[in-house]
Amino acid sequence: MEEGGRNVGEEKKKKKVMVAIDESDCSFYALEWALENLDQSLLNAEVVLFTAQPISDYGYIYASSFGVTSPELMTSVQENQRKIANALLKKAKDVCTQHAIIAETITQVGDPKQTICEASEKLHVNLIVLGSNNKGALQRTFLGSVSNYCVHNAKCPVLVVRKIP
Repeated sequence: MEEGGRNVGEEKKKKKVMVAIDESDCSFYALEWALENLDQSLLNAEVVLFTAQPISDYGYIYASSFGVTSPELMTSVQENQRKIANALLKKAKDVCTQHAIIAETITQVGDPKQTICEASEKLHVNLIVLGSNNKGALQRTFLGSVSNYCVHNAKCPVLVVRKIP
């Protein structure tokens, strides 16, 4: 039996919104903007806070220790990155709590632009929210842009929030 275009007894699946967080002010601005402007939508959605832990370049450790890389040193660097990622996610989760939003947190090691797209696909995210750091065209060309990459490669809509000066 159908009611309103769906089967009776079939629960409406919650939408899932992923907000990508990094250490920049623009990512926290995007989170605040989303919480203030998408408030009713987010109350009825699963909110996922995501941050990427960059892949460590151990070349400098190897070179600085004259060819001897210490497993303890590499583990220490990785643990430090994990602590930074968890602190960012805790700060973002606290912001969500202030807006009465319960959020799940996820961190993954890898290139941010790729891990955001991969995680959003794996988690079946309906919307990705990203901050824009206002790079100029020349900087985007040489350094790349996480938001530009995600807009063109994510399998779901991407909302890029730019802070207007």
